[in-house]
Amino acid sequence: MRTAYRVETVRAAEAELMATLPQDALMQRAAAGLAAACFSLLGRGHVYGSRVVLLVGSGDNGGDALYAGARLARRGAGVTAVLLGSRAHERGLAALRAAGGRVAEDPFEPLAVADLVLDGITGIGGRGGLRPDAVPVARAARGSDAVVVAVDLPSGVDADSGEIAGEALRADATVTFGAYKPGLLIDPAREYAGALRLVDIGLGDFLPSVPELQALQHEDVADMLPVPGAESDKYRRGVVGVVAGSARYPGAAVLAVAGALRGGAGAVRYVGPAGDAVIARYPETLVHTGPPAKAGRVQAWVVGPGLGDGPGVADVLASDVPVLVDADGLRDLDASVVRGRTAPTLLTPHAGEAAALLGVSREAVESERLGAVRELAARYGATVLLKGSTTLVADAGGGGPVRVNPTGTSWLATAGSGDVLSGLAGSLLAAGLRALDAGSAAAYLHGLAARRASGGAPVAAGDVASALPGAWRDVMS
Repeated sequence: MRTAYRVETVRAAEAELMATLPQDALMQRAAAGLAAACFSLLGRGHVYGSRVVLLVGSGDNGGDALYAGARLARRGAGVTAVLLGSRAHERGLAALRAAGGRVAEDPFEPLAVADLVLDGITGIGGRGGLRPDAVPVARAARGSDAVVVAVDLPSGVDADSGEIAGEALRADATVTFGAYKPGLLIDPAREYAGALRLVDIGLGDFLPSVPELQALQHEDVADMLPVPGAESDKYRRGVVGVVAGSARYPGAAVLAVAGALRGGAGAVRYVGPAGDAVIARYPETLVHTGPPAKAGRVQAWVVGPGLGDGPGVADVLASDVPVLVDADGLRDLDASVVRGRTAPTLLTPHAGEAAALLGVSREAVESERLGAVRELAARYGATVLLKGSTTLVADAGGGGPVRVNPTGTSWLATAGSGDVLSGLAGSLLAAGLRALDAGSAAAYLHGLAARRASGGAPVAAGDVASALPGAWRDVMS
């Protein structure tokens, strides 16, 4: 599992560690890891004679770049520093010059022929985008043929939120130190980070046990997924009820049922007007015309996909089993009703729906996704899965680590994929997973299935549903 920590937490851990070390020892550790990453990116045998440009700001981030540049220069690279701050790290600059590096008078001349650029303009404390004087240099770096490597964090992005308020320098790779920062894992900043590499500088013992953000890996999800035993029957595996679809959107019901069945549900009870379409595609579905309370035994409900103005939301929320609310079910959702439930609730909005629930603009949600998902979880007393380019899952109440899904793909931006996700997550709720785990595992499998189905080509929601068993096998193998 990848974990990420806020800037203040990382800084506190660094301060504790530095108190036990000689001057600049921590910076030298970071620089050694940064230089090693640069050696790898330049390629074995291609460091000597390569042209490296350091974009150096005033802070310790610039010092990291200077010390790494000194190591590259000692290996035969031609290293040029472009000083962009009011001052440069004195000892780092002296080390660079001692190793044969130089300082540029014209920042654009070395960038035009660079093989690799180290972005050390601003570090994890930077806010509000690049300063105006740094913007032309950053644009020149990005417009060159060089590989751009961010030092700890791409300059211009917010380390804690992933927000980009102004101009930022997009990197091909980011080498971060000690711990991941939330902004490296959350869009829009994630898109600016490129490939990530974490350098261990010894912070482990000084970081708290509870991070700000968690990104699950295969083994984490495998530990969550339910596997039927010899004594399992459909009720032990979990029966999920699906209230979805309408005369206008019968396909939403079909796709939600598909996600539930392919997600391992022992049985699916469908309630709504699209029963004929559901049975035609999945004859194993148990169909009822309603209301939900009379449909039979379920261990969890999914309500909302394609529902339009149809009934069912109030009935489902009044039940004493876990409930997932999606799409049309989120419209005019009463926070007091959700907070008053005794069983878990999982809300799965996209950015537009989240904006409506919070009473803010969609742009506000998309620019600060981490804050939005925490606020929703706190306001509604529910676990919230915020769909999007990086799906985030916050536990009920908004406390504890937020989980970020690393398997998402832009091919999931297609009609009906959210319906499949809802059914899948509902099946995991019915199997007994707590809402945070059900949402996180469902998002992970959903992303893997989309990657499997697409192979880099366009994919439809039904294809994603069909690929879910393969994604499940990938995780469990």
